[in-house]
Amino acid sequence: VWRVKKQVQMNITPTGVVLLQELERFNLLVIRIKKTLELLRKAIAGEIGMDNVLDNIANSLFNGLLPNDWRKLAPATCKQLGSWMEHLQNRSTQFKYWAMSGEPLVIWLSGLHIPQSYLTALVQMACRKNGWPLDRSTLYTCVTSYLDPDDVEERPPTGCYIQGLFLEGARWDMEIMQLARSHPKILVEDLPILSVVPIEVHRLKLQNTFRSPVYTTSLRRNAMGVGLVFEADLATTEDISHWVLQGVCLTLNRD
Repeated sequence: VWRVKKQVQMNITPTGVVLLQELERFNLLVIRIKKTLELLRKAIAGEIGMDNVLDNIANSLFNGLLPNDWRKLAPATCKQLGSWMEHLQNRSTQFKYWAMSGEPLVIWLSGLHIPQSYLTALVQMACRKNGWPLDRSTLYTCVTSYLDPDDVEERPPTGCYIQGLFLEGARWDMEIMQLARSHPKILVEDLPILSVVPIEVHRLKLQNTFRSPVYTTSLRRNAMGVGLVFEADLATTEDISHWVLQGVCLTLNRD
């Protein structure tokens, strides 16, 4: 973290601040994992006693589950241990690239502990650049024709591209570029790369658009609203009520 701070301190941006905060949270998680695994190794070897925390971690690892002791320091997830470890490695890869080579052309939002903070930073940067009032600015999204992040050659003038979103309750028709009814027995589909653009509220005129909630996991959100990240604008010719009744939404993670 300190090395990255030294690199960006001369020209810190709102998204740069987000990176530093994300690295601090990520490092706390990695340190905790390393420490508990070392203690568990010693406990198994009989060098120290096995307390309740280590016992719970051992049982979780044996059953292929994410230990609660690690879950407390990690982003919300419904993943089993194996897929969670792969997710953790992918997060590390994105952070390393971001820290060493600059902000990625396409952001993997699921790799962030608090994805809302990155989207808020985008709005802040646009407001600084254009002199917009922050409380009268929002985000507009558009599904692109990009399916692979490697196809993206440059970042948009404002905002960003987002990869790794999953569409539940519907599918995206690439021919007509709008929502369509799901194929039989297919509940979840990958969404093409999403363009996110900051805009002044009074300039946002949406027609034939379903504002889909974007949740962190398939659990969606609790009674307090925790779990909702933002709303994405998806083109449609169907009545909005149809997609509401279908329970259409986007998620950052696939279980």
